Amino acid sequence: MKALFLENINEAAAAPFAKSGFEVKTLAGGLDEATLLNEVKDVEVLGIRSKTKVTARLLDAAQKLMVLGAFCIGTDQIDLPACSDRGIAVFNDPHSNTRSVAELVLGEIIMLARRVFDGSVALHQGSWQKTAVDCHEVRGLTVGIVGYGKIGSQLSDLAQAIGLKVIFCDVTEVLARGNAMKVSFEELLEKSDFVTLHVDGRPRNRNFFGADEFRLMKEGSYFLNLSRGFVVDHDALAENLSNGKLKGAAIDVFPKEPKTKGGEFSDKLQNLPNVILTPHIGGSTEEAQLHIAHLVSARLHRYIDAGDTILSVNFPHCRLERTPDIHRLVHIHRNQPGMLLAINKVVGERGINVERQVLDTKGEVGYAILDINQELDAGLLKALESIPNTIRSRALY
Repeated sequence: MKALFLENINEAAAAPFAKSGFEVKTLAGGLDEATLLNEVKDVEVLGIRSKTKVTARLLDAAQKLMVLGAFCIGTDQIDLPACSDRGIAVFNDPHSNTRSVAELVLGEIIMLARRVFDGSVALHQGSWQKTAVDCHEVRGLTVGIVGYGKIGSQLSDLAQAIGLKVIFCDVTEVLARGNAMKVSFEELLEKSDFVTLHVDGRPRNRNFFGADEFRLMKEGSYFLNLSRGFVVDHDALAENLSNGKLKGAAIDVFPKEPKTKGGEFSDKLQNLPNVILTPHIGGSTEEAQLHIAHLVSARLHRYIDAGDTILSVNFPHCRLERTPDIHRLVHIHRNQPGMLLAINKVVGERGINVERQVLDTKGEVGYAILDINQELDAGLLKALESIPNTIRSRALY
């Protein structure tokens, strides 16, 4: 079996597969579509980060692909319905880099308020620009967090710990941390000294923040985006920085980003004063990447080895513990009435006893794990594949 890991995923991700006898290939950057289409032809396991687009066309080329790992938080770069339709399980890690992002946001809030980057650039250019003018402590100021999920809530704790007041808004009902207060989106924009975005990559958030939203912000406030590049209108942001409505900004994600390290970059925000631009490094710490590598790799390996779909993004969550002298198969199918009956009929007609089984559904997909008392054979798998509405079946051991 073959595994392919792209975009400089931490080497810890590939180690379990190499140890299990997989032919493992790792690449430092992303690939253009033509090259990637050729690379995935014989791959059973694929690992990516945020730059690689997994389209239906790519999946059609990857006929052997069984499982896909997104070694990052988001999965908006993946056509999830197409993966489900082809029986490909998808896993990500929505937790491990949240601390890294929250710490960077807090650091940038302080650096914006103190105009640290302007002073640093001047020194690099040979000019000593020591001043207290327009430089402030953040204690007592208000940070408004748009999106109070895993990152936003961690930022809330860190911000309150150094004396910032925290207000937040979210589309769901979430529990406030510490003394944070939930407010409306409009109130948040009007009252915040710092507005920081932590929304997800769903289509509804495209062009989420533009001229109308900047107009509502406080005069002399700051803006930060470490969520997705396409949620903010950079033309409107540049205008509000240039005319002085905003005192500064910190941006880590962009509408157009290079696919590889060293790639050419251009954006409206370049060379504006008190603007911190970082190359999508919110979660790029050694700690975060190591944790992500271990967690996602373990989920991929567990899926291949035991059929375990716990924490899958697109499959129902099923697990059976492994027991001696038992043989296991999995059956992926469309969520239609009578599927479990049809599966058990095929097994029963061959005189095979089902020792244990679990079946669950999610959306259009049904997933079953069966432990049986006889070795699996090609005839059984063929019979299972012939059941109407079957997507894929697989013998594990």
